[in-house]
Parts: sequence; structure tokens; C-alpha cells
Amino acid sequence: MPNPEADDLAVLFADIVDSTALYRRLGDIEALRIINACLDSLEQILPRHHGRAVKTIGDAIMCLFADADSAVTAAIEMHRVMASLRPGGLVMKIRIGLHSGPVVVGGDDVYGDTVNVAAYLADAASADQILIAQSTRDQLGAVHAGATRTVFEAMLKTSLSKTSVCEVQWRDDLIHRTQINPHIHRTIPEDSGSLVLELGPDVRRLDHWHPILTIGREAGCELLVTDAVVSRRHATIRVERMQFFIVDHSVNGTFITRSDGAEIHLMRREMMLEGEGEIRPGYSKAAEGRPTIVFRRDRRSHYRV
Repeated sequence: MPNPEADDLAVLFADIVDSTALYRRLGDIEALRIINACLDSLEQILPRHHGRAVKTIGDAIMCLFADADSAVTAAIEMHRVMASLRPGGLVMKIRIGLHSGPVVVGGDDVYGDTVNVAAYLADAASADQILIAQSTRDQLGAVHAGATRTVFEAMLKTSLSKTSVCEVQWRDDLIHRTQINPHIHRTIPEDSGSLVLELGPDVRRLDHWHPILTIGREAGCELLVTDAVVSRRHATIRVERMQFFIVDHSVNGTFITRSDGAEIHLMRREMMLEGEGEIRPGYSKAAEGRPTIVFRRDRRSHYRV
């Protein structure tokens, strides 16, 4: 079977901002209704700019366009539609990252470094922002290129050197935009990889595509620990942009051992998981013989493995 060919296309990710807080505040049913209303409105924009939706991932939509100019035009309209949309009477915002380059289209999905970079830029963007790399800016026509400004530097997985990251201006009130301080370095975090968790032979990976994992003794938990001191749904690990956070929901707390050997007792709060270490739900490392969850960062892309 011949290898699939890559076409030069533009990939756009639009993420709804603060959806996690929305679910906590409104509950699953109402929050999902609002999220779906937003995603439906964004998808309706695509045909006007020769784009199509590839898929939705939770609170985000991934889209494909013939060229960078079409993607930027659609991104601007997406922000303007969201600024006027009031699902459930709420003000909803999105952040957008897009990138153009070689894309492998296979069935109902798309693959390649261009997809990785677009997802990375969406994670780096703030609410109401559109981020593109310099290479995408170089492909834009004069109108859209003239509406960009360099805001960050970044180390992309596709390059061994830093590249400029540009913001596409879409608001009419540019007089109120934040001024760039030319005297400081503004380098955004690089893609430092996915998070791998091992519980004996059970290996799980968290990344942009698999953003949440539960630990507990309840049968539906991804990492099942049946010890009596473990709560039914003991803890959750979630992806937030390019970082990983563990949240304790339990009676006995969660013990985190860092790589330097220090142990933290996490009790009904959250913390960021950095580097590598160990997780023990409901018992400390002094309790020998009980299951230990080992975690580590994997240098393979946070966006594609």
C-alpha cells in the first residue's frame, strides 16, 4: 500500500475558554448544551471560507482550510460571532491557534507536524486571541499580514531554532490593545511532551487528545486501586494547556513523591505534576507493599504520539 501524501493546508483549533469552570458551575447537562451551541455556531462559519470541521475534541473544534488566508478570515469571524453569541445568557470566549503546511489527510482525521503546531498555538493563546507562527504569516496576503504583530518566541517541535509567534488583530478598538514591552524576552513554554502513568503493567498516557484520567477503587476509574483506604473516585489528573494537574477528591488524601524524594500530602486541593515522581492514593511511601503509580513526562509530542 503506498504511503499517504501530504498536501499544503491550514489547520485551525478553536478552544472554548473556561469550560471546566462552566461544568462545575452549571452541571454537566446545561454546560454541555452551552458548549455544543458554541461549537455548532463555529462550525456553521466554515463553508463560507472553504473550510470543514475535522472533529470536535471536548470543548474544541479542529478545522481544515485550503490556505492560510481562508483560515485567518474564518478565525476572525469566529471571534466576532462568539462576541455576539449569548448561549444561556452567558458571555463565551474562545482562543484560536492555526498553522499552515504539509498535512496528511487519512479518512476522517488529519496528521502531521502542522496539526501539532496548530494545537500548540491554540493552547498558548489567551481568550479572544489568534496565534500563528511566522511561517504562516509569510503565506498571508497583504491585508491579513498587515494585521499581525509579533508577540512571542517559541521553540516548535518542527524546528531546532526559535521562531516568532504572531497575533492576528481582529478587533476594531486597537487603541485599547496591550502594548508590547520590547525590553523583555517573551518565550512561551515549549511542548515538553505527554504524561505517562504506570500502575504495574497498566500504562496510561495523558495528552491534548486524552485530557483527563481518574484514580480510585470504583470500577469506572482508568487507574483502579482497590485498597480499602482509597476513595471510590479518589483523584483526577487533567491537562490544562501544556501542564498536568492532579486534584484530590478523597477522604485520606493523595501522597505525591517528587523526584528529590520529598513527599507532599495533597488533601482536597490540586497541584501541578512536574518532571517525574510517584502517586499513592490514601497512603504514604512509608506504607510498604501497597500499589505505587509512577509518573513521568514523555518527550514525544503532547499533541501527537
